[in-house]
Amino acid sequence: MSSARHDHAGIDDAELIEVADGVFGYIQPDGSWFINNTGFVAGSAAVVAIDSSSTERRTRAMIERIASVTPAPVRTLVNTHSHPDHTNGNYLFADATIVAHELTRAEMLRPLPPMDGLWEPVEWGDLRRRPPELTFRDSVTIWSDEVELQVRYVGSPAHTTNDSIIWLPARRVLFAGDLVFNGGTPFILAGSVAGTIDVLDNVVRPIPAEVIVPGHGAPCGPGIIDDMLAYLRFLQETALAGHAAGLSPLEAARQADLGPFAGLLDAERLAGNLHRAYAELGGAPRGASIDMAAAFADMIAYNGGKPLSCYA
Repeated sequence: MSSARHDHAGIDDAELIEVADGVFGYIQPDGSWFINNTGFVAGSAAVVAIDSSSTERRTRAMIERIASVTPAPVRTLVNTHSHPDHTNGNYLFADATIVAHELTRAEMLRPLPPMDGLWEPVEWGDLRRRPPELTFRDSVTIWSDEVELQVRYVGSPAHTTNDSIIWLPARRVLFAGDLVFNGGTPFILAGSVAGTIDVLDNVVRPIPAEVIVPGHGAPCGPGIIDDMLAYLRFLQETALAGHAAGLSPLEAARQADLGPFAGLLDAERLAGNLHRAYAELGGAPRGASIDMAAAFADMIAYNGGKPLSCYA
């Protein structure tokens, strides 16, 4: 098996899109492994940024693009979750306070697992870990001039154990983090399949967003929620059938007909996602620890035994 074709877009291909007045998405194609989206709100005296990027070069390029719009400094940086593609560059925002859920800080204080051999070689740069300094339990409101940013913990393990969304009611814009992938295979290994379904249905869907900035892929409308749910239900059905047939997650992934999801990038995530779905079928709580090394080994096997494609 192999994933859909990547377009090999580089750092210079990142798009700065004004999704509403004074609200920008920094969109990095092709949105595959470690190529995430960020964003910011440009106030008169300060900028509120949303997530950093995976490498030193990509985060420095993001900071330069912010400066191309406004001379105001970034005073606040919100992390949607703990994954390194959204937090590796935190340390480069020297004048900003990092804000995130308390579980995001807890996860970032844990040692990173070894990544050697999982992906193709990446020029990460001189990275330094910087967890959030200001944490919240349920929600926190940040203001950029008259623009309200409601930062909310989603309440359940979903993409991770510590996802937050940022809702701008006056602009009808939602920064969804990795609860939403547009054009890429959703990745649920570190969170919960059932939890993601619940969060999308009961937390994200009721928000009257006109524009959703996903964690990966182009900005989109609320119809993306149904696309995400369709994949997640396909994942659950595949797990149920594979488990009943006595198949391993890798065997179930190899036998699955991707159908309408065949065009999504990074199809090998199905093998990893099935580890999470199998755990939940076995009664594991949402977000419970599972064998990550085995899941990544199966994704590499699904990928023909090659390291996973990473163009960060």
